[in-house]
Amino acid sequence: MRSHLLNDTTAEQYRRSVTEGIERVAAKLAATDRPFTGVTVDALAPAIDAIDLDKPLLDTAAVLDELEDVYLRDAIYFHHPRYLAHLNCPVVIPAVLGEAVLSAVNSSLDTWDQSAGGTLIERKLIDWTTARIGLGENADGVFTSGGTQSNLQALLLAREESKTDSLAKLRVFASEVSHFSVKKSAKLLGLGQDAVVSVPVDHDKRMQTVALARELERCRRDGLVPMTVVATAGTTDFGSIDPLPEIAELCEQFGTWMHVDAAYGCGLLASLKYRDRIDGIERADSVTVDYHKSFFQPVSSSAVLVRDATTLRHATYHAEYLNPRRMVQERIPNQVDKSLQTTRRFDALKLWMTLRVMGADGIGQLFDEVCDLAVEGWQLLAADPRFDVVVEPTLSTLVFRYIPAAVTDPAEIDRANLYARKALFASGDAVVAGTKVQGRHYLKFTLLNPETTAEDIAAVLDLIAGHAEQYLGESLDRAS
Repeated sequence: MRSHLLNDTTAEQYRRSVTEGIERVAAKLAATDRPFTGVTVDALAPAIDAIDLDKPLLDTAAVLDELEDVYLRDAIYFHHPRYLAHLNCPVVIPAVLGEAVLSAVNSSLDTWDQSAGGTLIERKLIDWTTARIGLGENADGVFTSGGTQSNLQALLLAREESKTDSLAKLRVFASEVSHFSVKKSAKLLGLGQDAVVSVPVDHDKRMQTVALARELERCRRDGLVPMTVVATAGTTDFGSIDPLPEIAELCEQFGTWMHVDAAYGCGLLASLKYRDRIDGIERADSVTVDYHKSFFQPVSSSAVLVRDATTLRHATYHAEYLNPRRMVQERIPNQVDKSLQTTRRFDALKLWMTLRVMGADGIGQLFDEVCDLAVEGWQLLAADPRFDVVVEPTLSTLVFRYIPAAVTDPAEIDRANLYARKALFASGDAVVAGTKVQGRHYLKFTLLNPETTAEDIAAVLDLIAGHAEQYLGESLDRAS
């Protein structure tokens, strides 16, 4: 079994095995004509259940054949131009190359003696990102597994900086369409059930600063502590960006930590056209970025950034076997001193490879393309009497629903849209997401693929309408 260990004696076997796997994936990518096969859980589960993990196949080719049947054939392929559902981006080749390198070398980014150059590369990328944001010379941060972890760590720092012993008094303010991880983080941090104050949004799904000011005043009047305001730069459902400069003013006025969840909108940091849409982000105390959304990186690649590097001390614990205190005096850089994680992948390498091959302008151009495409999609929807579209896009998200001409019952329209999404997914012709707006079911395009065209959007809209009309026709037949 030692022949399977990756080392100096097995380098050629490594090359052959990885090449064979890459060739399989490349062939699959080239031949994929739909984002999904439409396979059901009931159809796929028995094949996986039947595999006896205690009886290895002992042959890479045989395992890859099996993998084709249980995974590759039915995987959902984000690179296909008609995958329009969630915040999943197609990935750039330099980042995939970085993934291959980091997996093979397997550095752990917790301590210098496990990563060396990897530590410095991650730190360089953190400095690059904080400079793009404009957080100042004292800024710092660390890579994380994703936006949920980044938000959790930011709220942890805000909690500790609030300097109160009464957790029950702490309040977090976020818009009613902010990411669910805000409430989840509050729970994990031991705050009360009422700790997260939901602030209303305007017609464009942006936090109402008048309402925020009113809630902050009420908080102070009631003897409570405004721990943090979470401003969202790219909401998951709408891609809306809260008014960052106005929120920053209120945070300064009330002495409140300002966190910007830019997991989605961070692509604007590289934008050649739309960077001004996140003006005010430079005034944040902490920022979440997800490179694996709008920087076209493979999962996972995220970071939490802070204006004041010293606030990261709230995540610091020292262990004699790992990062003893003396290392700080010896100026040995250990990233575990800043992180909620201990063992941590060298995910920064993927972004490093991307920037060194493509440059920031290359990333920004791709993100600008999907933002432009969203405008085209909005124009199609606004001109099509079959659909109701919620808001004009700020980033690359469109929320809409099919509205039949002859049906006025909102519940029946809900069912038609739910059916259309389900039927479309089962067909495999396209994948779209769904959400609720004011209690009603809507559909959602999240456009992150520059290869998607306005023609693709129009075709998918026709498919949605066709499925909805089929449902309504069958519904009328059943009723009669």
